[in-house]
Amino acid sequence: MPEEKVKSVDDIVASTTIADVYRAAKQLEGVARKTRLIHSDYFSELSGNDVYLKPENLQHTGAFKLRGAYNKISQLTDAEKAKGVITASAGNHAQGVAYAAKKLGVKAVICMPATTPILKVEGTKALGAEVVLHGDGFDDAYAHSLKLQKEKGYVYIHPFNDREVLLGQGTTALEIIDAQKDIDAILVPIGGGGFASGVALATKLVNPNVKVYGVEPANAACMKAALKQDKIVTLPSADTVADGCAVKTAGDLTFAFCKKYLDGIITVSEMEIMGALLSLIEKHKLIAEGAGVLSLAALTKLPFKGKKVAAIVSGGNIDISTISALIDKALIARSRVFCFAVQLPDKPGQLELIAHILATENANVIELNHNQAKVTDSFKKVVLEVTCETHNEEHVQRIIRALGKHGYEVERIY
Repeated sequence: MPEEKVKSVDDIVASTTIADVYRAAKQLEGVARKTRLIHSDYFSELSGNDVYLKPENLQHTGAFKLRGAYNKISQLTDAEKAKGVITASAGNHAQGVAYAAKKLGVKAVICMPATTPILKVEGTKALGAEVVLHGDGFDDAYAHSLKLQKEKGYVYIHPFNDREVLLGQGTTALEIIDAQKDIDAILVPIGGGGFASGVALATKLVNPNVKVYGVEPANAACMKAALKQDKIVTLPSADTVADGCAVKTAGDLTFAFCKKYLDGIITVSEMEIMGALLSLIEKHKLIAEGAGVLSLAALTKLPFKGKKVAAIVSGGNIDISTISALIDKALIARSRVFCFAVQLPDKPGQLELIAHILATENANVIELNHNQAKVTDSFKKVVLEVTCETHNEEHVQRIIRALGKHGYEVERIY
């Protein structure tokens, strides 16, 4: 019997049709939650477009990754299922694979970076998977998973560079278009490119007039770099608060799909990501992770106004300590927290005067640090460091002017 020819990447892309996406959707019926679109007045006003959120953070396991993992594992042969499956993931794909494997009665081994947030590690273990922590990032965990796969004979479930995985993830686009048939554009985050590949593929095959933009952290823009150079490249680092998208190298398959179907890639800064997270919490009372809000962070960078836009909130698996740290940084970036230092004469009444000025300007004091040792050029002065809650940058500048009128020279710390 002649050996079956392995399809090239180009052949896979050319032969994949909308029927394949609908087949994946059928496979996911009763498994993946059909998350409903949420209209956002806030993000609409901010961006100048009519914005709808696709909250995949409310999906089973807290992220879209379940769609691809289940679609892939459900189509394995009985012999392949008996071998068990293995993958590498920073968290969301791990839980997707673990959930799907448990539902289908398959053993799952997950290699995760040692830096993975504890919430994702514990969530994966709770779903019955065996977790192996290895390395400082996805690429380290991925290399180790390939080693284990070769040693143990497991079936590999790639987190993004797999046709059945990206087809499952593409079902998200079908739900968006079905819910809002006149949608003009869809924003989708990019890590290795599987989600963007599936969403762009499904969208363009259903309605080629709908624009699809991928969004990457500026610090980990591996797909943008690949498209720019028209070849797969490996970034020197991928250091981003969007840990789910901290991928140095895009997949060859996802690169080919993105090259064919994506309309463009938007990059966002770390502060823009943290700001989007804060806005989602404040305005919609929804929790998401850094990678989950990439689409929201890109809304103000779209090259058009007055269109209907779906922004996919891809995941919500984030631990409380990380949320707290991100919110603190976002508040500082938005001038909602103001820390400054002033030198005061070391005599009674000075602290009371500072407090009076701040109260008059409606600034709420969070912390005070009164320290004489920090002044090295005078024994008659002290340094006062103040942290207070403010409204915005205009409020901060008003406080600085008020202190200046009383003779205080303000050193802004943040």
